[in-house]
Amino acid sequence: MAKELWFEKKIPGDYRGLAEEYGVSPAMARLLVNRLARVNGVLPDVEDVREYLNPDVGRIYTYEKLPDIKKCVDMLSSAIESNKKIRVIGDYDIDGVCATYILTKGLHKANGKADHAIPHRITDGYGLNDRLIEEAKNAGIDCIITCDNGISAVSQIDLAHKLGMEIIVTDHHEVPYHMLGEDRVEDIPDADAIVDIKRSDSNYGFTEICGAVVAFKVIIALYDRLGIDRREADEFIELAAFASIGDIMPLTDENRPLVAEGLKRLKDTSNPGMKALIRVQGAEGAILRYYHVGFVLGPCINATGRLATADNAYELLNAHNDEEAEKLADLLAAMNNERKEMTERGVKEALDLAGSQEMKDDRVLVIYLPDTHESIAGIIAGRVRESTGKPVFVLTDGENGIKGSGRSIDEYDMHGAMTEAAPLFEKFGGHKLAGGLSLKSGVTPEILRERLNDNCTLTEKDLAVKIYFDMVLPFAYADMALAKDIERLEPFGPGNPKPLFAAKDVKIRDIRIYGKNRNVFKCMASDSPGTSHPAIYFGDADELLRFINASGSLKILYYPEINDFRGERTLQLHIANYC
Repeated sequence: MAKELWFEKKIPGDYRGLAEEYGVSPAMARLLVNRLARVNGVLPDVEDVREYLNPDVGRIYTYEKLPDIKKCVDMLSSAIESNKKIRVIGDYDIDGVCATYILTKGLHKANGKADHAIPHRITDGYGLNDRLIEEAKNAGIDCIITCDNGISAVSQIDLAHKLGMEIIVTDHHEVPYHMLGEDRVEDIPDADAIVDIKRSDSNYGFTEICGAVVAFKVIIALYDRLGIDRREADEFIELAAFASIGDIMPLTDENRPLVAEGLKRLKDTSNPGMKALIRVQGAEGAILRYYHVGFVLGPCINATGRLATADNAYELLNAHNDEEAEKLADLLAAMNNERKEMTERGVKEALDLAGSQEMKDDRVLVIYLPDTHESIAGIIAGRVRESTGKPVFVLTDGENGIKGSGRSIDEYDMHGAMTEAAPLFEKFGGHKLAGGLSLKSGVTPEILRERLNDNCTLTEKDLAVKIYFDMVLPFAYADMALAKDIERLEPFGPGNPKPLFAAKDVKIRDIRIYGKNRNVFKCMASDSPGTSHPAIYFGDADELLRFINASGSLKILYYPEINDFRGERTLQLHIANYC
């Protein structure tokens, strides 16, 4: 697998002067310029820097430019005033569960007669289906509002109308389309209102918010319409942030201040269920960061939707006392441990197939694991993508045929590729970097594999693993001041990665290896000008040691961090990669 080092071009500027103007170190000034000048190539002004260093949730977009928001709120307020029954229909992942809770709880606070339904991953599949529509009718529902789904449910929306129900779609997924000659024609369902920022006629200004953020803004709009203080909706900020991380939204534009504020609030949450989950997962009292939601708390919410029913996760968020919350948090944590074991087995099998003689030259990997639980196909696909640098689909035998999930790379539009292969699917959906599908009867995984690879235009350069770093930085500039400055750039995640600096001809001495798996490597690192700092690397320590013994020196990607051990704060370099 080829590797390339990529870094942002240096924008010319007087960094000492800018450092004084911005109130940061010269190294930090250059970093800020490189990050904030990517789009237009001009130096950011002080206000740009101030906003970046101090993300303010008060500056997120208002709801007015959401498509169909007025229609949506007109219908909801009318339904509330007429005492009509409203049903929120969500999805079984983090985003869907959080969005369902936000809408349902928000409607209750507005005196709406609302309940909810979440599809079952195995028996229902993703999104609306006829059973959910018919159940709503039988329950006397007058109005359905979706969240995190609905944009592709053309026939189900028609059925809802046929049965005499109104239906509102709130979603953030790509709008299905077909090509008419060279024209792209959107297949918009005939819902009464469609609040989806991916509509081509949307003027919202930012298309990368998750379904829970859409739901959050719908509730704010509803409160404004009904004269409810919009600060009553602030309790949902932490869940909108939680879902943004769980759905891997980029930490750019309005997502960054929203997530920053949400993480602050999450630490001191008043939600009994979330408090219990934080406690059960050993994060009580910690400064909650992206990592905690993405890799500790969030997977527990997802696990129950994968292995049982997402209603368990909804009930956790809706728990009314500590005892009920603790039981549900324990249940979700146990399910997540089971999911981890299943995933590890699936990843090993998938990587063996991906490296086989038959598949090693494929540019798009289509891996068939018939006995793997269909709920973890997406996780396995993501892990294989990380290891191979290729777009990956993992297919399994579902109850009603072969189903699958895909995870992509930046250079491959997965939703576009599935659209080109649409005749092979009973159902498909997603976006550029991820998707889900069900194969038509008689279509085999091999047929899909051939079609996707025949249509694929990825080049060797596209498939090269790109390791991004911000700039070359001698160790002399990697000091405590820079480490403290870097902490001001949080939260880190997609779209706002932790800064990485490069250094070459690095010499390593005083090596110590720790951990029962020998995965902690501590040392003293010196660069070619002669500055030395303590350093740490997490990974295969023996492999790194062999590399050092063979080459004598390293090129490394690193960042300075503050090591707080027993109250003593010292500087160390965190080695992220080496060659």
